[in-house]
Amino acid sequence: MSRKPADQASPTSRRDFLKTSTATVVGTALAAGLTPAVHAGGSGTLKIGLIGCGGRGTGAATQALHADPNVKLTAMGDVFADHLEAKLRVLQNDPEIAAKVDVKSDHRFVGWDAYKQVLASGVDVVILATPPHFRPLHFEASVAAGKHLFVEKPVAVDGPGVRRMMKACDDARTKGLSVVSGLCYRYEHAKQETMKRVHDGAIGDIVALHTNYNTHGLWHFDRQPGWSDMEWQLRNWLYFTWLSGDHIVEQHIHSLDKMAWAMGDKYPEKAYGLGGRQSRINPKKFGHIFDHHAVVFEYPNGIKCFSYCRQQDGTASDVSDYVMGTQGTCNVQHHFITGAHPWRHKRTTEPDDMYQNEHNALFASIRSGKPLDNGDYMCKSTMMAIMGRMATYTGQIITWNMAMHSKEDLTPARYEFGPLAMPPVARPGITKFV
Repeated sequence: MSRKPADQASPTSRRDFLKTSTATVVGTALAAGLTPAVHAGGSGTLKIGLIGCGGRGTGAATQALHADPNVKLTAMGDVFADHLEAKLRVLQNDPEIAAKVDVKSDHRFVGWDAYKQVLASGVDVVILATPPHFRPLHFEASVAAGKHLFVEKPVAVDGPGVRRMMKACDDARTKGLSVVSGLCYRYEHAKQETMKRVHDGAIGDIVALHTNYNTHGLWHFDRQPGWSDMEWQLRNWLYFTWLSGDHIVEQHIHSLDKMAWAMGDKYPEKAYGLGGRQSRINPKKFGHIFDHHAVVFEYPNGIKCFSYCRQQDGTASDVSDYVMGTQGTCNVQHHFITGAHPWRHKRTTEPDDMYQNEHNALFASIRSGKPLDNGDYMCKSTMMAIMGRMATYTGQIITWNMAMHSKEDLTPARYEFGPLAMPPVARPGITKFV
């Protein structure tokens, strides 16, 4: 199967790209005699395909290869050849998993349609780890092809994307596919025990929640000669809302998901807040996203979640979550409760790597034929984060219903390497809700 380097990939209109992608994947799979992996249980070899060869994708592939004794990584796809080859070398040079890395040259797919080629290559399990914008498209195609899935967070960057994901999650349930989310805190055993105590009433009735994800800046790559606008944005995807959703969606979703978990997977009815950029003011390095957000999420019963996130170098780091009740307070991040029923999680020698735990659970579910389904909360927690961004970008009160039915579609007109205008930085009170 021929492959084009990323900078020579044919331009594709957005409409044609979305219209043909799923049909092409299914048709190619059937023509090749491939069958959906829904019956992949038993002790046979499970073949893994990686779509998105960045740092998180490489980490997820490593954990997947540790999760089961009889698995192999057999296909990789990325829009950039240098990403793919560099991360393949990382995996091949890891002595603990090298024997399970079997990605031959004709199973290294590059370009806009790399995901379709991975899905048609005979894999059973797919890891989706591209920039979040592409998650709905890749997830739809993977479900249509009958693949079990590990789905990195967030799962969309706008309302239309979340709605597509919800529909595809329904299809995955119908097919009996396992769908495990990259919202990894839900797979940390210590947090599972902590949340169980909250749900069992150890702090009484919840009256308020408070969560922080305040940290330093992250990586960026200076623009190189020959990079088009599209390539520059893709290689620095964190800093463009259409690709990442802004850091309140891409990173702070972890904190918001913990708060939703504490609330029994109930979600707020409205959000309001403020945000902006004070440190990341150079658009040539940091695109157009904010570097801080402060949002109040309000529930129908009046309970409020006070939420803060910041990415600024030289500032104090604080990743913490508090659930306050009528009889005490739970420190979720550090696993203890104060008040009428004090408790602290006791560390043991048992491993509790949340990243590894989620892959262990995924492959165990496939082997047992008992699918795991994280679809509902991964979609709704993504929506909660997007609702927060809408509130800070516009300066308005945004309801859950408004966010869920938003027509704001951040998809570019065409997927091609060439000019791509960067939107202006959002201005609360001027930027409109769509």
